[in-house]
Amino acid sequence: MLGWAITFFIIAIIAAVFGFSGIAGAATGIAQILFFVFVAFLVISLIANALRGKAPKA
Repeated sequence: MLGWAITFFIIAIIAAVFGFSGIAGAATGIAQILFFVFVAFLVISLIANALRGKAPKA
């Protein structure tokens, strides 16, 4: 999911450079949503792992 957020962020940067403000704004919004969903899943995963009590595999 973080990969998708980075992809949309790069699309937004390229669109902004070429002057496509509408596309850049939409891609930025999508990237922000995906990033925050990724962060939420990361926090949930870390909490679930801590509650399970198992050591992470190396």
